[in-house]
Amino acid sequence: MTRRVQIISNEIIFKNFFRIDQARLRYEKYDGTMSDEVTRLVFERGDSVAALVHDAEADTLTFTEQFRYPTVAHGPGWILEIPAGSVEEGEAPDDTMRRELEEEIGCRVEMLTPIHTFYVSPGGTSERIHLFYALVTPAQYVSEGGGLPSENENIRVVTLPVAEAFGQMWAGQIQDAKTLIALQWLHLRRQATP
Repeated sequence: MTRRVQIISNEIIFKNFFRIDQARLRYEKYDGTMSDEVTRLVFERGDSVAALVHDAEADTLTFTEQFRYPTVAHGPGWILEIPAGSVEEGEAPDDTMRRELEEEIGCRVEMLTPIHTFYVSPGGTSERIHLFYALVTPAQYVSEGGGLPSENENIRVVTLPVAEAFGQMWAGQIQDAKTLIALQWLHLRRQATP
């Protein structure tokens, strides 16, 4: 069932690397009536991609570790996460993922298996993540990775046995949501496979 949304106004109130929109709107409530006018802010970040990179023969996963300023106030500042990046305008998510894998971890990947697309925090941002699984071999690593200095990236490539990554997940040491979702997907997939 499609419900009605009446947008009264929508304006950009901040624009730099990201954008914040402010909308005045009304929406259809569950009883069929329209809500009072409300104001909502949207952190407009665009779509992103991320991939769980798995060497099945060695049974290892490749992660990135980098400084994430928003985590400093309540966390470590440096986060272990799966490779990820922002989809540029006009770019397909799988093409973005291939580009990011080569930039961040030095891996050239042709085949990507879609896992899921999900909203990061729908109460405040429009961002969706297109999550992929990349089955790789050592021959696909063509450089050291590390990110792009022109984008002020300073990425450490970390390879862990799958069992160790699962252990860190269960111990609460992995704090990045997309990484947790990807690891749980792999864990469930292994449990379902005879």
